[in-house]
Amino acid sequence: MDVQLLVVVDCPNEERAAVILRQALDEVGLPEVQFSTRVVADQAEAEAVGFVGSPTILIDGCDPFAAPARTAGLACRLYLDDAGLSGVPPLAPLRQALKRATAHR
Repeated sequence: MDVQLLVVVDCPNEERAAVILRQALDEVGLPEVQFSTRVVADQAEAEAVGFVGSPTILIDGCDPFAAPARTAGLACRLYLDDAGLSGVPPLAPLRQALKRATAHR
């Protein structure tokens, strides 16, 4: 399984996103899976990888939180969770996305 955390330079949510991603991997029984962090440096790179904001998590190249019609760009990203808007993906849907990815292997 290839898991990446995509961020822009100096993303204020990078550390929290990394903690949540590690927690989700551990909780779904994937403690051996490591993830890489990639800094998306320019618009061309953002478009090439489908980066719609920082932080973005890709699981086997797919963004489990992708919304239709979002355009690629170097920006901060907001996620909707039970408490409202957050700068990091919500834990429960992230766990579900990881479980779906392992089921398709």
